Amino acid sequence: MPGETLDGSRRGSVCLALALAVIGTSGACSAADRDADAADPTSDERRAALAPGATGLAVEIPVGPVALVGATIVDVTDGGRDVEDAVVLMSGDRIVAAGPRGEIELPNDVQEIDVTGRWIVPGLIDAFATLNDQTYADAYLAMGVTGIVGVGGGRRGELWLQADPGPRVFPLDGVGSEPMESVAAVEAAIDELAANGVRVALLMYGLDVEQLEAAIGRARQLGMATIGELGRATYAEGERLGLDAFVHTTRYSLDIAPREMAAAVAVEPFSNELDSPKWKYYLWLARSDPDSTPVADHAEVLGAGPAFLIPTLSLLYLDYEQHANPWDFPVAAWLDAEQINAPADPQTGDHTYDDAHMAAYAEVAAQVLELESRYRAAGASYLAGSATDVWGTMPGISLHSEMEMLTRIGLSPRAALAAASANVAKALHLDGLGTVMAGNFADLVVTTGNPTLDLATLQRPELVVSAGRLVRWEAQ
Repeated sequence: MPGETLDGSRRGSVCLALALAVIGTSGACSAADRDADAADPTSDERRAALAPGATGLAVEIPVGPVALVGATIVDVTDGGRDVEDAVVLMSGDRIVAAGPRGEIELPNDVQEIDVTGRWIVPGLIDAFATLNDQTYADAYLAMGVTGIVGVGGGRRGELWLQADPGPRVFPLDGVGSEPMESVAAVEAAIDELAANGVRVALLMYGLDVEQLEAAIGRARQLGMATIGELGRATYAEGERLGLDAFVHTTRYSLDIAPREMAAAVAVEPFSNELDSPKWKYYLWLARSDPDSTPVADHAEVLGAGPAFLIPTLSLLYLDYEQHANPWDFPVAAWLDAEQINAPADPQTGDHTYDDAHMAAYAEVAAQVLELESRYRAAGASYLAGSATDVWGTMPGISLHSEMEMLTRIGLSPRAALAAASANVAKALHLDGLGTVMAGNFADLVVTTGNPTLDLATLQRPELVVSAGRLVRWEAQ
């Protein structure tokens, strides 16, 4: 991504608009670039603007400090102490100060933006999603998503890292999709991911307990976060070994199933045939008693352990009776249905599976909510990941569906907002993100309504700040 560094940050200079770098390079503008910016007569202007693209997304790159004045800063942490009539002062890609108006002195050359009566929240982070092209990047930003944990390959296609503008991308890649020879092979695979700029290691079905422990340890040494999608090793073992997160309700509920069933899923985890090990397990899970002892025991493990849960409820969003048509969101007009795996019908908003699969997905969807309600009640902590763009999930849009679904299992709107911001930064070690505070990156969303009362207000932000850039959409 332009100006992107390995920590996900971007540089604040005007030369950012011209940089074309990818993850794995420094992404820094050179001293000569900065000198050229300073010598450019247009640098006397308050801001430099990028021309709106085909989507109508317009981006301004401020030359000097910017202050958002008069809004309420939403505290997404457990305390929930919002700051009314606040100021957020930014310079480059960082927040310099954030707090009550009377406590912050503004510099003489500041650009003030009056946001009285508005709310400011951290930029949203999608904990499990892909980015395929510039329209995806624009859709994310227009929906307030300023960061993603980027998943590529398979049905999602290649992860595209050249978006400008675009959200921060923290690449994810997997180890152990099939059984591996040795601990040494696992550690070498983790080393290779780190060398390629991967920030999050997805530890998978083929790893046994010893290999899982080695993978987690090696990832920690290299500063990488870990997410488990396990099979040979159990999720209880993943909790004990200190995985940072688990992904997909249907997957991290595998401990409830008989071990022979789990073993079969580990060997063939991805087939979509209804007679496959995966679907035999899914339907067994859907028909299990959510109030059974095995479910209660597993909920206790998930509630007591350190791993955050990424349920990806939006994968099944279209299979619930009450759901919005994702194509009705204005940004959907930018997207090509042919790029999306199993897209919703644009007219009905429903999946177009055959009758047998429609019935199976609906059955699983209903049970997933029952299970997650029990995991949440047992104390589980959550991250919001949309799983874009498979099973009809869409960039930007489906993270909002995910937050909606998190409230259906009992999270408050504030907690669902934390799941898409502060929790992601905490769980996956994304320093400088997730909260509105001095020293953090200037990734913010300004809304006209209070998102702690109504999450839907986040769907049409008035202003998005992405790495200090001011992002507006003409349709707003």
